[in-house]
Amino acid sequence: MTPSALDHRDGPRDECGVFGIYAPGHDVARLTYFALFALQHRGQESAGIATAPLRGPILAIRDQGLVSQVFKDDHVLRSLAGDLAIGHVRYSTTGASAWENTQPIVRDDHRILALGHNGNLINAVELQAELRGRDIPFRSTSDSEIIAALLATHPADDIEDAVAEVLPRLQGAFSTVVMTGEKVVAFRDPNGIRPLSIGCIRASGDSNDRDVYCVASETCAFDLIGAEFVRDVQPGELVSLSHRGLDSRMVVPDARRAFCVFEYIYFARPDSRMAGLPLQVVRARMGELLWEEAKVDADVVIPVPDSGNAAARGLARASGLPQDDGFIKNRYVARTFIQPGQELRKLGVRLKFNPVPEVVAGKRLIVVDDSIVRGTTDRQIVQMLRDAGAAEVHLRISAPPIRNPCHYGIDMSSREEMIAHGRTVEQIADEIGADSLHYLSLEGVYQAIGGDREHHCDACFSGRYPLEGTEEHAGKYALEQSLPLARV
Repeated sequence: MTPSALDHRDGPRDECGVFGIYAPGHDVARLTYFALFALQHRGQESAGIATAPLRGPILAIRDQGLVSQVFKDDHVLRSLAGDLAIGHVRYSTTGASAWENTQPIVRDDHRILALGHNGNLINAVELQAELRGRDIPFRSTSDSEIIAALLATHPADDIEDAVAEVLPRLQGAFSTVVMTGEKVVAFRDPNGIRPLSIGCIRASGDSNDRDVYCVASETCAFDLIGAEFVRDVQPGELVSLSHRGLDSRMVVPDARRAFCVFEYIYFARPDSRMAGLPLQVVRARMGELLWEEAKVDADVVIPVPDSGNAAARGLARASGLPQDDGFIKNRYVARTFIQPGQELRKLGVRLKFNPVPEVVAGKRLIVVDDSIVRGTTDRQIVQMLRDAGAAEVHLRISAPPIRNPCHYGIDMSSREEMIAHGRTVEQIADEIGADSLHYLSLEGVYQAIGGDREHHCDACFSGRYPLEGTEEHAGKYALEQSLPLARV
């Protein structure tokens, strides 16, 4: 997948967002719609919602585009009447960006279900080959449909029993929501690589009103629909939302925890909480540590909006330097199907950002951002600031150098495309055109989050993959390169 020319970032790409709710008597489609709005940053290629009345048929609407584009007409939401729902926003990691790979996926085999998945399976090829050997058809090249097919064809009467047997067979990252005609179930991989949380809309006090439970990739989704955060789904845990309320079953206990450390740095929204930590505070602390690790004589601190905002505030606070808006962001430029012509393509980042000469001219700047992957965006940013009259540009990044691909649900470049591959920090600074460059150390990241390496995945920085055999089994496009999928 080639990034849109209207994307200001050259990577990494957010993965997916999922939501599920069981709420008879409520407008579940609209609640899901607003929750997906809150999760839009996790996936901007496609969106979908599936609903069902209790013990009734599942209806799903999904398409490529933003949530507001897919559900732009109110009658579309009104058509999704039901008592329970799941929703999904997507960036493609396994499976091309095509309608067939949009979610929620609906399967009608031994049981009818809808499924949304955030993550990436590293044993997708093997599982798909097994299913194809049983003459089970597929409509997509997404590893998410493999999970759906395993559950839909499982002979167990209860979906929870099917999940309990299928979950240990899945290798990789999977925060997943599944809906049948009676309940919503959610489960998380035993290593807890991707986030998944439980929320509750408390009963109003009316005798007929009951607490409503929901699950979401991030806690910011709960804020928008008036739910309160209850707790995270534990790694290896299955939770069920039904007429019984909230039920839980631990399927795979005691596996090594390996939560993605990059969720703290960039992927999640700053108003979300990850593992109980408020990310706005964590990212500001990263900025403070950046200053401690690499002080420099400068006049003003400016963020690359919006990803560098919190860290820039922390760095400015620690340094005593003023912070200002050196860039104005065009907030009406988002991912779109309308591509600019060749004449405009060369403008690149200027479609998204415009420097303010009155802020940067003649100044020694500390420019703060969250990450560098290919370096093309940062090269343009530095040049734009030079053209606006900046005297010096000192780049500070609130993450370590990214040198390795992610096989657990994040769309990152191959090693050869990464600017940090085979280069020193000084060489990267020279290539980008910065007067100096400093990445936050991995030790600084863990100091900011108050965690330890043994309970996190930092493979994109360190090359230490938490799951054995990851690189041998997890080619980024391995599923598409396997045998052609059956079409039905």
